[in-house]
Amino acid sequence: MRPIPIGISHTVEIVVAERFTVPGLLPEIPSWAGMPRVLATAMLVAIMEWAALETILPYLAEDEHSLGVRVDMTHTAPTASGIPVRAVARVVAVDETGVEFEIVASDATGVVGAARHRRTIVSGARFARRVAAGREAFLRAGPAGIHGDVS
Repeated sequence: MRPIPIGISHTVEIVVAERFTVPGLLPEIPSWAGMPRVLATAMLVAIMEWAALETILPYLAEDEHSLGVRVDMTHTAPTASGIPVRAVARVVAVDETGVEFEIVASDATGVVGAARHRRTIVSGARFARRVAAGREAFLRAGPAGIHGDVS
């Protein structure tokens, strides 16, 4: 990883698709079907993480990945499906284990959310080994071995 300067920022913008709305996010959950067709908080977090990742992507080595490890976010206003939402991420701190961001999201009406977000930088090969080990442990134990008796 090359040194990441404090204060750098990146802006992303995307139109809120139906699949980003509360009922569109997990259509198999019946209680969500009647919810308003507005940007789901989970998707706002994803858009904010996207802005943060794009901010530091040019500084990562070829085999490095940036993984979100913490988000402290407020979602303060609705954004309807079909409306663009923008997120601006700014680096506010860098240390040996990761990068801290402040992120503000807005639409045509103004600010819709704000966050403090932390990403860690990992070796892609090392992370892939950890994922594979977790998958193998699950396959050996089966769902009951991971979650206890599910019967």
